[in-house]
Amino acid sequence: VQLVESGGGLVQAGGSLRLSCEASGFLTDDYAIGWFRQAPGKARAGVSCISSTDGTRWADSVKGRFTIASDNAKRTVYLQMNSLKPEDSAVYYCARARVRSCWMWPVLSHFNYWGQGTQVTVSS
Repeated sequence: VQLVESGGGLVQAGGSLRLSCEASGFLTDDYAIGWFRQAPGKARAGVSCISSTDGTRWADSVKGRFTIASDNAKRTVYLQMNSLKPEDSAVYYCARARVRSCWMWPVLSHFNYWGQGTQVTVSS
């Protein structure tokens, strides 16, 4: 099982980025996939989760600005981030849940496979 994030970078406030999480070793419609982020000095926090059985979940801080989508044929989950703010700056991680549902998101222990992360920096 492997998860590889890509798409991070430096963007000005108000801009957009699309992160990708490419999965291998399993089918993305068989497990929930979560996005998390960790800023320096802060705990890792949930951003979103997508599941083939119970849809999507969102952190209040990104609701309405970010969207999540899964292309199961490509085994890739995307996080589209619009109207970015400096406080969105963090390392973003995708992770595979232990089950198909997002019901335990954003509890970190509910996710047992993690990518290496991709840096997102939003300048003011």
